[in-house]
Amino acid sequence: MSFNVVIPARLNSSRLKEKVLIEIHGIPMVIHVAQRASLSGAKNIVIATDDKKIVQVASHYNFKSVMTNKNHLSGTDRCLEASDISMWSDQDIIVNVQADEPLIDPALIDLVAKNVTESESGYVTACSEFKSYKEFINPNNVKVVLDNHSHALYFSRSSIPYSSSTDLSQNNYAYHHLGIYAYRLNTLKKFCSFSISDLERIERLEQLRALSNNLKLKVVLYDGNPIKGVDTLEDLNLVTEMMVKK
Repeated sequence: MSFNVVIPARLNSSRLKEKVLIEIHGIPMVIHVAQRASLSGAKNIVIATDDKKIVQVASHYNFKSVMTNKNHLSGTDRCLEASDISMWSDQDIIVNVQADEPLIDPALIDLVAKNVTESESGYVTACSEFKSYKEFINPNNVKVVLDNHSHALYFSRSSIPYSSSTDLSQNNYAYHHLGIYAYRLNTLKKFCSFSISDLERIERLEQLRALSNNLKLKVVLYDGNPIKGVDTLEDLNLVTEMMVKK
């Protein structure tokens, strides 16, 4: 099975200036992500950016990059443009890896890519189990609940489904959604053709656009190494510490 990794990397960020270029142990964050992705089974790794600074950094570390429209509303739209520039076919598999996840596990990338071939819609994401009630109630941790066939029923920043118990063993229906997606290119095109949905706008979760349009999203369970994205300075310090331990 062959697949491609696209890393959408927008330069501007609201909470950490030029976040994807922040150096962790002397290496820019986006390059950490690309290096981790290169340990997966991907045949191509492309950094899809909107700024020449990132193009120059990618070139310095011998990674391919493409310039994409600055006005894209999401990384998914950037993935589609990168796929078009790369002239991949409709049946090619693309894995969308976030540029602010320097701890991304190559095994997770392989896992979602592999499951695209078994997915009814050609659209796959991943989840893991919550380790604590504190993690579960944190609105920054997105929750997903599944149907009996491991398709997403709903995603939310709220604690779903409702339970009066703080014992996760009594409410083990919700999983922690991991922000990685794999799709066949024709499915990616279909997703990007949809308008932003009301639920997506309320929750600020792009994947709800798929559910609002009856596009099935398979969710695979990942039980590997911890993955932590970087949104705040606190996140950055934690990831830096975790990378020392690795």
